[in-house]
Amino acid sequence: MKLDQATIAKLAAHLENCELEGQDTVKITDAHPDMDWDDAYAIQDEIQRRKVARGNKIVGWKAGLTSHAKMEQMGVETPVFGFMADYYAIPEGGECKVSELIHPKVEPEIAFVMKTALKGPGCHIGSVLAAVDFVMAGIEVIDSRYRDFKFDLKSVIADNTSATRFVVGGQPRPVSEVDLRTLGIVFEKNGEPVAFGAGAAVLGHPAAAIAMLANHLGERGQEIPAGALILSGGITEAVAVEAGDCVTLRMQGMGSVGMRFV
Repeated sequence: MKLDQATIAKLAAHLENCELEGQDTVKITDAHPDMDWDDAYAIQDEIQRRKVARGNKIVGWKAGLTSHAKMEQMGVETPVFGFMADYYAIPEGGECKVSELIHPKVEPEIAFVMKTALKGPGCHIGSVLAAVDFVMAGIEVIDSRYRDFKFDLKSVIADNTSATRFVVGGQPRPVSEVDLRTLGIVFEKNGEPVAFGAGAAVLGHPAAAIAMLANHLGERGQEIPAGALILSGGITEAVAVEAGDCVTLRMQGMGSVGMRFV
């Protein structure tokens, strides 16, 4: 690590305040170009600590950067991970207030709910499938706090991987009943299809993202607890939204889930 604890606390407070107040900022590596990956996750951890101290609960995690091509482009070997606080959750068919956000985008995702705890190292796809209770359709709202979406990966990790809101729903299915690789999706905005894809777009198999998360947490003495919700990563490119938009994710054999932006 290159940053001291006081600097980590200061940067965490700054980024969280940007999130809570809907204000943008320049990427933090402009002022701290030598910060490393451990610093970035330490800032994210401090943001999480601040939320828990305020009374929020952590309900799950999310994976980002979940295509091999994108990881190669960014010079990393695993996806990036963030946490999800309870107030990020929006009811199925509910409203997301654009006034609380900066420049939101949405991604279609396969959501996993854990039946048993999962801890690395050594987790693989089989470990994940044995520990999962069910999967369902999910839409993540991402909202980078960085001005004009100009950032680098360390700044993104520190900013909790742009996490801000999510909705899950449709028809939950046991993983034994679903081929997660070939699971097809149609993503609609205002009733018109805007993206198509299948689960294999996420690391070849979306459960691979959960295994990598478990191994990432295991290196830090943590685990994915039973009951946790995990968004496994965007199946397609993110789609920009604004007030008045409605988005719907239709997932093969698993119904649909949607939300409105007001």
